[in-house]
Amino acid sequence: MNILEILTNYYHYFLQGTRTTILISLITVFCGFLLGCVISLLRLSKNRLLNGFARFYITVLRGTPLLVQLYIVYYQLDFIPYPKVSVWGIALERALPCVIALSMNSAAYVAEVIRSGIQAVDVGQSEAARSIGMTGGQTMLHIVMPQAIKNILPAIGNEFVTMIKETSVIQYLGISDLMYNNGIVVTATYNPLPCYYISAVIYLILNLVAGKGVSIFERRLKRSDR
Repeated sequence: MNILEILTNYYHYFLQGTRTTILISLITVFCGFLLGCVISLLRLSKNRLLNGFARFYITVLRGTPLLVQLYIVYYQLDFIPYPKVSVWGIALERALPCVIALSMNSAAYVAEVIRSGIQAVDVGQSEAARSIGMTGGQTMLHIVMPQAIKNILPAIGNEFVTMIKETSVIQYLGISDLMYNNGIVVTATYNPLPCYYISAVIYLILNLVAGKGVSIFERRLKRSDR
């Protein structure tokens, strides 16, 4: 079978896999951003214990393969009674460990991005906020974080672009993402090369669209600063 015949007969597998890939990527980036905020604040803490934990977390998660982390989370959390239901065709029993592992990995990178964004905010603004009676927490919440988040949003967008490709590892836990469904089509057609060409083009299109969206958003942010 050629590429056109495979697309005609098995396009729904690729569409379902693409939908799952996008959904998992969005959830992972959102959860990774929230966890990354916490880790970045711990990283900036003057408490040596909290700071040390954040350093250890970032070092371990960035220094080990994502696939290894995925299996560790899956087997380590096997005692949790995950609900055996499906949402949008995704089995939560297998999807939740994937989301946890991917979010933890993403948070390690996002934390460093957020930390650099916080440190890029002029120290004078924090000092001015403290001089008018704001506490350290209020200063961080109302003065520093809004500016830091605005500066790092393009980088968070790039993390989403990266995560679209990174989610391909969840196929090993039986999640029907793009690569898992690609394997189904390969088995059915006994013609792997055209299937991988199709998947590669889909990933490329997703990343081009996401990258274009990040660029447009970044330009709008720059215009709002004028």
